[in-house]
Amino acid sequence: MTAPESFVRAQAAHFAALDPLLPTPVLPHGGEPLGALNEDRKPLLALLREESHPPGTASSLWSARVCQQLYPLVASGTELDPLLRRWRELLDDRRDPGVDSACLLTWPSRDIEATQVLLRHGFVPLTVLAVRAGSPAGEPWEDGTPVRRAGEDDLPDLLELAMAELQFAARVGSAVVREDAERLKATALRDWLDDRFPMLLAERDGEAAGTVQFRAALLDEDSRPRLLPDGLWGYVNCLSVHQRWRASGVGRALMARAHAELPADRMGDYLYYNPANPLSSVFWPRQGYRPLWTVWEVRPARALQ
Repeated sequence: MTAPESFVRAQAAHFAALDPLLPTPVLPHGGEPLGALNEDRKPLLALLREESHPPGTASSLWSARVCQQLYPLVASGTELDPLLRRWRELLDDRRDPGVDSACLLTWPSRDIEATQVLLRHGFVPLTVLAVRAGSPAGEPWEDGTPVRRAGEDDLPDLLELAMAELQFAARVGSAVVREDAERLKATALRDWLDDRFPMLLAERDGEAAGTVQFRAALLDEDSRPRLLPDGLWGYVNCLSVHQRWRASGVGRALMARAHAELPADRMGDYLYYNPANPLSSVFWPRQGYRPLWTVWEVRPARALQ
């Protein structure tokens, strides 16, 4: 869908007033237009897309099997309400996507007016995209924790840490422990190493204490949906610390090394975490990250109010 320029300009102005790091909105490819009218009979526009995450896909470990995602083009958070009501009507008119389904909407974290609207419609803030702007050097931090590059020989330890992280995340966020989760995680770890992306391993008392995956990501105007300004960014894919070593400095040691290895000329770093996670919601702000976008979710899809 090609959005009318006036809708894009209005939303861009709203985003700019909310947060200087929000880019000009760009809708993803595909999907169907969804329209509504506000109380003043002003037309409102959104794009509705449905995605499936069948068995055997890595994305099924952090998503419902069937996801409907709304991409609104509105000039204020309150204007989401008529679009959400229209979305609810469409769900009633169409085939039930089942229990393993979800409605999602990604919206700027600082839009408090939108927060009230989304809560009224039954959405829960399950994930945030958090950013660490710039590449602040900070003071070197060392506590004696050995941190090294991980390799293929470390795969058993990496898989154990990854599965523990998935099981924890399933209790506090959108992750799902599927029947094939261990196989999918093992494949993802091998692919990461095969692509020569950095993966660090921290050790304590001769055992694997934690790991982190990260890489440099070049974002441009073709990135859809567009969530960050164009340029070179550091991306942190996953940080996992063994339960025995949590709150001991292992996570901080891993991130200090990861930040140091990323290109110095990057625009900043970004990652996703679950705000309901009592560990992540404390740890990541201490590393300099703050929410930019919040991913709101309703499961199952027909629980949308």
